[in-house]
Formats: sequence, C-alpha cells, structure tokens
Amino acid sequence: MPRKLAAGKAQRARRNTADLNDAYSFFNEINIIAQLSANQMDKQMPQGLNQSQFGVLNWFVRVDDEATPGRLARAFQVSKGAMTNTLGKLAAKGFVSINADPTSGRRKLVRITPRGRQARDAAVAATFPLLEAFLEEFGIARIRRQLPQLQRIRAYLDTARE
Repeated sequence: MPRKLAAGKAQRARRNTADLNDAYSFFNEINIIAQLSANQMDKQMPQGLNQSQFGVLNWFVRVDDEATPGRLARAFQVSKGAMTNTLGKLAAKGFVSINADPTSGRRKLVRITPRGRQARDAAVAATFPLLEAFLEEFGIARIRRQLPQLQRIRAYLDTARE
C-alpha cells in the first residue's frame, strides 16, 4: 500500500467521535441554511419562477450558454424526467429554447434566451432586500473571508460526487 494512502487510513482511524459529530453538525447547519435561504428566496422570485427554474437559468449564466437536458440533469443531480419538466416550464415562459441538435437526430439542445437572462437578472435583483438585511447583520468583510472556504468545500463535494 502506498505510504500516503496508509497514512491517510491511519489518520482516519484516529478520528474520534467528537470530530465526526462536529463534521456532521457542520453539514447539518449547511443543509438548514440552504433550506431556509431557499424558502426566503422563493418568496422573492418574480415571474412565477421557483428555485428549480431559477437554478437552471443561473446555471446558464454561470457555466455555459448551451446544454443538453441530460447534462443539466447530471449537473443538478435530478432525473431526466424532472429536468425535462423544469425545462418545459421555462420554455413555456420563453426563458429557454429547446431545439434539435443538428449533429444528432435524437438529442436536444437547450439555450437560455435573452428573456430568460432578463428573468434571471430580475430574480437576483429581487433578492437584494434580503441580502441588504443579511449584510447589515454579518458585514461584507466576514462574508468575503468565508467565501473562499465555502467555494473549496463546494468544489470538493462536486468532485467527490463523480
């Protein structure tokens, strides 16, 4: 067994229950924060958007202009059927276009539309009152200090799911 792996195994064996409970509490707090923040954000969403729909629009702005429904389903860790449902609702609102892939007879390509980009931007702007109150309580300096660590945790978890 390579030395690095053996050392990692020995270190894991030395972890005590208190450490593991603290790690559990850490993720439990993140889950509760995610639920509470999603509920607050849902109440602010304009144009009949929900968190799932906003998440897809936000993905297009952050990650890529175009994707297949399968790629989006994998990115959001939902079934293809669930993603197809969300995409259908976004298409009905004119927020995404769904077209046949010219290189494949069966595959579809989804793109955010200018109207979808505007809806995403309006949804972000609608959260500003919540964010103002949040910053009043915690301050931007504290948020900026914590953001890199949260990004590292997200990147780790994103990689670990593969």
